[in-house]
This record gives sequence, structure tokens and C-alpha cells, in this order.
Amino acid sequence: MKALTLPAIALLALAAAPQAHAQFGVKGGLNFAELQGRSGEDASYKTFYHVGVLYQWNLLGPLYIQPELQYSLQGSNLKGAVTDYKTKLHYFTVPVLAKVAVGPVFVEAGPQFGYLVSANQSGQVQISNTNGSASYGQVDQDATDQYKRADFSLAAGAGLKFGSLSLGGRYVAGINDINDAKNLTGVNDPRLKNRVFQLYAAIQFGGK
Repeated sequence: MKALTLPAIALLALAAAPQAHAQFGVKGGLNFAELQGRSGEDASYKTFYHVGVLYQWNLLGPLYIQPELQYSLQGSNLKGAVTDYKTKLHYFTVPVLAKVAVGPVFVEAGPQFGYLVSANQSGQVQISNTNGSASYGQVDQDATDQYKRADFSLAAGAGLKFGSLSLGGRYVAGINDINDAKNLTGVNDPRLKNRVFQLYAAIQFGGK
């Protein structure tokens, strides 16, 4: 939870800024997510979703600062020689983006802080590894303890704004290892990272 402290303070500070140069908004869209770094398994993108709120503050001229708070469902399809399962990761994420707008076109980039609320695995997975002998089984189980709570990412994207409506795309690349499955070996590579393509629509209210 400490990873969310700095962006939360930034969000509160911006909320106190003059409202004539700020807009609140709501947003939502699709996540095309993958877990990169598995050893012994092939990862494929899985379609999920995200929803949230944003605060856009005009810093100077075409430059804006835009913190957001999102609920983001991520994860992947993972398949190996004897494994075939889906992982769902439920995050609260806080992107803090610098945004440059020229006419209807904008570009954005910045860090994103994530906190894992829960995780789930369903399908054929490795369930134990005793004396080098692995066993596998069909599960639909909570897997929160197999992943680290904090996720730090870099985000970048672009889009178009038509009045109060914005349409955009964003790529979010996880920087830190989120794997925390200490009791398993083999397919559980220690360098597991989130990769997410996002397509979204946002409606903004207030001053320009």
C-alpha cells in the first residue's frame, strides 16, 4: 500500500488547484493483457477491462498533469507441456501522467503504481513439487499469495479529444517482478512482469 502514498498525495494536491484550469472525468475500456517472463510456458494475451476516474490539470500552455485511479483486471493465458490455465489479477492502479495536447491530438506518458487486490488461477496447474517430482491438477483457486502486492509500471499513449469525449490507447509495461510463488519451481520464473495494451474512452467535465 505504501506504493500508493505518493500518487494519492499528488491527487489531493491537484484537487486543490484552481478549477478553471482543471477537468474531472470518468473512463473505461479494454485491457489486452499478458504476463511476460514465464519459463516453460507460452503466454498469450487475454482480454479484460478497466474503469476509473481522472483529474486533468492544465499546468502550462499545452502541458497537463493527469493522475487517475483505476480498477484494472489483468493477467494472461498460460500454456505449457502439461499446464493450461488462466490467471486473473485484480489491481487498483494510479497512473500519474504528463500530457501534451495540440488541437484534438494528445500524447501522454508517466509512471503507474499498482496494488494487487486479489488473484485467481483456473485450469491445469502445477500444484506441488516434492523431491523434484511435480504433480498437476485442475483448479479454480485463489492465488493472491503467489504474487507481490506492489506493481510499478511505465505508461505511454496517445489519443484524440472531441469536446468532452476522449478516445485513446495506452501501453503499460511493468518494471518490477510480481512473482511470489516461493513454494513452486520450474514454470514459476522469478522475473514475471505485467504487459497491458489499453483502449479507452473518457468523458471529462469542468473547465478546459
